[in-house]
Amino acid sequence: MITGVYNAYNNANLLKSYFNKQNCSSFGNNNDKTVSASIFYVNDLHGQNIRMEKLINAINQFDTFTPSNKDKMKFASGDIMLGEDEKHVKVDNKFLNLGGFLATALGNHECDLPTNQFAQIIKDKKYKILGLNMNPSEINPIRPLIEKSYIQEINGHKYGIIGLVPPDLHIHVKLQEHLPDLHVEQDLKKSIPEIQKQVDEFEKQGINKIIILSHAGYRQDVEIAKNIKGVDIILGAHTHNLLENIKENENLFYSKTGEPIIITQAGRDGEHFGVLNVDFNENGIITKVQNNIGDTDKYSRNMVARDIFENILGKPEKVGYIKSAQPYPKDFLGSENPHCDFIMDALRSELNTDIAFMNSANIRGKFEPGDIDTRDLSIISPFANKVVISRATEEEIVNAIKSRTKASMKTKSHRPGLVQVSGLKYTFNSAGEVLSITFIDKNGKETPIDINNPRKDKFYKICSDDYCLGSEEMGLGLPHRLKEAEKIFDHDKDIVVGEYIKHLNKPIEIKGDGRITKVD
Repeated sequence: MITGVYNAYNNANLLKSYFNKQNCSSFGNNNDKTVSASIFYVNDLHGQNIRMEKLINAINQFDTFTPSNKDKMKFASGDIMLGEDEKHVKVDNKFLNLGGFLATALGNHECDLPTNQFAQIIKDKKYKILGLNMNPSEINPIRPLIEKSYIQEINGHKYGIIGLVPPDLHIHVKLQEHLPDLHVEQDLKKSIPEIQKQVDEFEKQGINKIIILSHAGYRQDVEIAKNIKGVDIILGAHTHNLLENIKENENLFYSKTGEPIIITQAGRDGEHFGVLNVDFNENGIITKVQNNIGDTDKYSRNMVARDIFENILGKPEKVGYIKSAQPYPKDFLGSENPHCDFIMDALRSELNTDIAFMNSANIRGKFEPGDIDTRDLSIISPFANKVVISRATEEEIVNAIKSRTKASMKTKSHRPGLVQVSGLKYTFNSAGEVLSITFIDKNGKETPIDINNPRKDKFYKICSDDYCLGSEEMGLGLPHRLKEAEKIFDHDKDIVVGEYIKHLNKPIEIKGDGRITKVD
């Protein structure tokens, strides 16, 4: 058992000093057959290309200070890409190439684009894309690009690398019509024997150091760890956990045969990255481990990457100035988000609707004090969804808020997330019960809504986006209102927000106003 661990560093410069330390967590003694590996890992970057520029500098530091006698590897665990904007996906692909990543798992957001477009964009990729539990049809253009596993050789040492696609891919993709052609196994219990079969095949070839790049989610990774033998490391993703240090029953588990298995994740949106240092004995069993988590925003933007990315995206246009911004809430799925408030207010004002709303997870960046430009806005609202003006009944709006609140409060992570609003305010309790909803007109007049008997004959003009309205699982579940839309724009919320900021023509303050309140 582990008796002690390193503290995760909180200063980028400490990465250099790690290699002089001698007190790694230990399962056993080193000998001359010890294999040491250092793994740089990221997950769920969600197209945050400004942070990708910073990560290039972190990677450069990793490359500089990792000793040559260590097996140096760089892996991603999926959702590096995001959205339907081809330019942003091109940038994400370029980042993986520039960073020297060896492989990535296929995440759900790599499936935001139709597979033929995605395959065309990444045709110059230098990394492998893995998905053992996916079996695309013979005619699917993505099929030649996806591998179930592969062998990575570093310094004469061989590692078996396996990738996992999210079993719940069907919940998270917008393009449902493409799902049947991807053939993803949704039952993890059926995938575990397939993983074991691949591990056994590696071991027959004398390969006893096995790494899984998993976009299955934390709970699924734990199930894999407890029900398999021969796997050493699971680089996880999808559930956005930030797993620091090494802690038993959190990111250190034991296989069916008692061997240690390390599970990692580095949070979401590129805010953090990981450096996992491990020693293996001659039998491929981990004897020492250190898990460092780095803060991406402590690095400067890499100018070479910035030039390359802007050559793809175009030069940004300044739209305004942010005077102040409240911190992005840690519980961004289960509370009012001031950054969402501003975006919702912008949509409601610019599109002249009664109400604006969207799902909490639709925002993947934050406003920061200083100049703000079009690239900043595209990072904050990166999905390339389409803004929609439609209408909905009072009953539909109340039911959407109730169902999302109830579902979100049932989970520790508060997924799928509350409805963020403008033109409304609502209160709820810890059980997810909505206690009150009030409509606020453009003059600030407040009118309570009878949430027990909402009207079917009262309509409101609403604005949202096509994903939020159309998705039953992750959105508001109003696909008929999407079909009946008054107007569907060819752009996402970032364009509307940019125009709103220009029209305000004054310094912006990002702050909450209590429109969403948990009362107990």
